[in-house]
Amino acid sequence: MDKKKLIIARNKIDQLDSSIFHLIKKRTKIVKYMLSLKQFKNQIVDQKRTNIILKNIRKRSIQHGVDPKITSRIWKAMIWGFVNFQKRNFKKK
Repeated sequence: MDKKKLIIARNKIDQLDSSIFHLIKKRTKIVKYMLSLKQFKNQIVDQKRTNIILKNIRKRSIQHGVDPKITSRIWKAMIWGFVNFQKRNFKKK
C-alpha cells in the first residue's frame, strides 16, 4: 500500500465532503423556505415527486456510469432526512 497516495486520495475526499456540506446547507435553506409555504403537515411528503426524482437519478446514474444503487440510497436518505427535518420544524398556522 502506498501511504502517500492514500493520504492524497483521502484529502480529495475531504475536499469533496466540504463541497457536499455547503450544498446541503444551501438545500436546507431552500427546504426551510418551502416549508414556510406549506399550510398542512400532509403537504410535506409528495410521493409522486419523490418517485420522479429517484427515477431520474437512476437514469442519470446509468448514463454517467455511476452505480445506481449507490445514488438511489444516497438520494433516498437525503429525501427522507429532509422530510424528517420538515416534520420536526412544521408549525401550524
